[in-house]
Amino acid sequence: MSDNFAAVGLLFAFAVVLPIVVMAVVSLLAPHKPHREKLTTYECGNEPIGRAWIGFKSNYFLYAIVFTAFDVETIFLYPWALTFRKLGAFAFVEMFIFMIILIVGFWYAWKEGALEWM
Repeated sequence: MSDNFAAVGLLFAFAVVLPIVVMAVVSLLAPHKPHREKLTTYECGNEPIGRAWIGFKSNYFLYAIVFTAFDVETIFLYPWALTFRKLGAFAFVEMFIFMIILIVGFWYAWKEGALEWM
């Protein structure tokens, strides 16, 4: 059992250290030659028209968050479906409640307009 914890700890340490090392190496090796032309906003080789910083509608982010939430919740259905016969009536009632919560959340997101692109 301690081997499993050691493997997870080693993987976690690797996941933390690797990005730090890569960013440090890039910052040391990358050329640092700022120039007025390099610091301007780039729009396909044309001079930018108007402000470069524009606001995005939050609906795009809400759409992504709702998709991710429902995607993760749908993943929970797969193991339940595989062991459905072994779990019994209590698991069926639990999953029914879970599905009701999903449907209510989907209805609320739809009502608030989080699923509309434009």
